[in-house]
Amino acid sequence: NFGITHQGTTRVPDKLVLENRMRLIGIDPGLQKTGWGVIEAEGSALRFIACGFIKTNPADDIALRLNTIDTEITKTVTSFEPDTGAIEEIYVNCNPPSALKLGMARGVAMNAASRCGISVHEYAARLVKKAIAGTGRADKGQVAMMVRCLLPQAKFQSSDEADALAIAICHAHNFKTRNTIQKQLAG
Repeated sequence: NFGITHQGTTRVPDKLVLENRMRLIGIDPGLQKTGWGVIEAEGSALRFIACGFIKTNPADDIALRLNTIDTEITKTVTSFEPDTGAIEEIYVNCNPPSALKLGMARGVAMNAASRCGISVHEYAARLVKKAIAGTGRADKGQVAMMVRCLLPQAKFQSSDEADALAIAICHAHNFKTRNTIQKQLAG
């Protein structure tokens, strides 16, 4: 069970996370490569913690590849202890087998994070790009450049890591806005 002590519970419910500091994980799912990035948000300041990617062996059967993603996401969440997480939604794909494989990798990553006790929020790729680069049509190069600007200490080597960090940044901004609105509505 990989040392998980929070099975079936949430480590810190989103509404109780302190406004001043929050640790987030972003996940860019894929069957071949799943990127992950961990940041800390304190007020409007963002700080890079770590990033990486999980590469599966294409020669292995799908079940073994999914197990690899599950194991590595579990290790990552257990090691960095994020308060909350975010993952990219599946985009409509004209290749059904590819979309199905992406969906399986995404589901496994979400389940692994959830099993470790964190909530996982979903964001469309266009929303992530708009939050990072100002346009929902930004290409991977533009997203990576903006992630480098927002997190100058970030050392990433792949677009999967950059995209995962972008997802975490998007969640940090949206989370703060959502909490502000909820407080205003609560009175």
